[in-house]
This record gives sequence, C-alpha cells and structure tokens, in this order.
Amino acid sequence: MIVLGIETSCDETAAAIVSCTSLGRGIRSNIVRRQVTEHEPYGGVVPEIAARAHLDHLDKVINRALAKANATLADVDGLAAATGPGLIGGLVVGTMMAKGLAWGIGKPFVAVNHLEGHALTVRLTDDVNFPYLLLLVSGGHCQVLVCAGVGCYTRLGTTLDDAAGEAFDKTAKLIGLGYPGGPAIERIAREGDASRFDLPRPLKGKPGCDFSFSGLKTAVRHITAERGWLDPIDQADLAASVELAICDTLVDRTENAIAWFRHHHPEGKTVVAAGGVAANIRLRRRLATLAEKTGLRFIAPPPMLCTDNGAMIAWAGLERLRIGLVDGFDEPLRPRWPLDAAASPRPGAGIKA
Repeated sequence: MIVLGIETSCDETAAAIVSCTSLGRGIRSNIVRRQVTEHEPYGGVVPEIAARAHLDHLDKVINRALAKANATLADVDGLAAATGPGLIGGLVVGTMMAKGLAWGIGKPFVAVNHLEGHALTVRLTDDVNFPYLLLLVSGGHCQVLVCAGVGCYTRLGTTLDDAAGEAFDKTAKLIGLGYPGGPAIERIAREGDASRFDLPRPLKGKPGCDFSFSGLKTAVRHITAERGWLDPIDQADLAASVELAICDTLVDRTENAIAWFRHHHPEGKTVVAAGGVAANIRLRRRLATLAEKTGLRFIAPPPMLCTDNGAMIAWAGLERLRIGLVDGFDEPLRPRWPLDAAASPRPGAGIKA
C-alpha cells in the first residue's frame, strides 16, 4: 500500500509518500517547506500569510515528493490530508488539493486528524504495538493520552492554559531570542546555568495529569521587566532555567500518567513522546530515564519527524485506509478536533491519577 499525505495545518507546507509492503514500512519521500522567514518579522504565525504560502507552494511540494519517491499519482492507493485541528485557511488549501487529486484519479480520500498523525508516527518508525502512553507536546497542544488503537484514544490530561511549545515561544520572545522559540531556547540553554533563576513548576507534585504553563510565562515576564535589558549571560541562564522548568513539569505530569497507565493497561510496555517539543534533547533524556525507572521503554520519533511533516499524515492515512476507514469528499474541516471524542472540552477534567 502506498499513500500520499498532505500537511498544511499550520506553517509547514508538506507532502510525503509512505509505503507498507511485505518487505516492511518506510518513507519514500518527505518534503517540508517551512515558513520561518515569512513569520519571523511578526514573532509568530500569521494565519493569512500561512494560508497564502501554502497556496503558492503546495503543488510544487507535492511534485517534489512524487519525484523523489519515483512515483506518479497513478501509483498511490489513496490520498490523505490533515483536515484538522489547525488554522482554517491552511486546512482548506491542503484538504481541497487532496480531495481534488483523489477525485481526479479515482482513488480513496482519507481525512486525518493532525494529532493522530503525531500519535501514530512511532508505528511507522519503530512498529510500536498498542496500547502505549503518549505525551503529545507541540506549539498548540499539550496532552497525555493512552493510544489503544487507530482512532481509539483516551485523554488523561491536557493543558489548563498554554501548551508547552507556546510557553517556549512566548518566553523566548521575552528573553529576546526570536522565533521559533523552542529551538532558540534549547540552543542557547546549553551555555546557561539552569539553577540561576527560580521559576515556578505549575501543578508539579499535585495529583492528576493536567498541565499549566501560564505561571511560568508570567514569572519570566516579571524577570525581564525588572532587569530591563539582558546581557548574553542573562539570556543563556534564563533560557536554561525555562527549559528545565518546562521539562520538570512535563516529566512530573507524565509520571502520574504512567502510574495510571500501568494500573489500567498492564499489557502496555511503551511511553512515547511526539510533537515539536519532543525534539528537545533534555526532555527526551528525562523521559527515557523516567520510563526506565518505571519498567517501560521510551521511544520518540527522530527530531525531523516530531515537527509537522507530510509523512505522519501519509502514515496515519495508510493506517486508516488498510482497516477500511475511507472518507467522502464532503468530509468537513475541523479547526478543533480532539483525539478523544469523549473527553470533556473543559480543561482540568482529565484523569485524576
């Protein structure tokens, strides 16, 4: 089975070809055009600019993906697109392209939840068996879930305010490191003293699996306002302190989730991290140590597959297609689309582990 996947939910214009055959599974191509230069002057993603960039470049990205895979549209068994959650303008561009191509060549269309793309990537890279515990951390999402099967997810906790990636981006801007914030903080934090600034770890040590990062962001704002100007040493120390505080919080909440997971799913053997923040080296090391301590194995996709990409959408589409989950051309866009349909939309209503 071969699937073409399209990802345009935020500021990456991406397309990929993945396959699963008797010889194994693999990525035949994975083309990503990032929009950092378009959004950098604004310190964050501007939805209208993102949608226009997708419109300008998506056809070229798809052609490059097909060429690199040495394939044509006639070779694919289906087309998948991220139809949510995300920025509505970008979702329109990618979804309409995928639907149009699928209709034109008479192949199935699969609507993919962007979050499910992240959730299933480890089954492409490492063939992880269900169930597994997933820490999903990105610029717009911060959740911990049990992945019991394709389309079968239980949310144990979510953020009460900001996502972890959003906290990285906003604190980086306060420190004067620019955009995107996560990589900038990680880079400069290597030279910093993480113990210099005493920053809060919201909810750390409390029951449950929910997250909160607004207090951390506020504390950094106060520090930068009081100092007025940060020299390079101040920037490095504050960046290191922010990175440590975010990692401490994520690991603490994940430890609670692991306790719940091991009790309710003793057959589960794996803790997974996915999403852009999962590319952070300090976080990966901390989670690996935690998993080993609790008798589980830790897996995260390669960093290039943690950030948004077409391969994760193509693979999720392939997983759904091979169990007969095909969508109609009237399938709607979902700017908000939780993985766990039964989860309360109210923050803080997760599992009280």
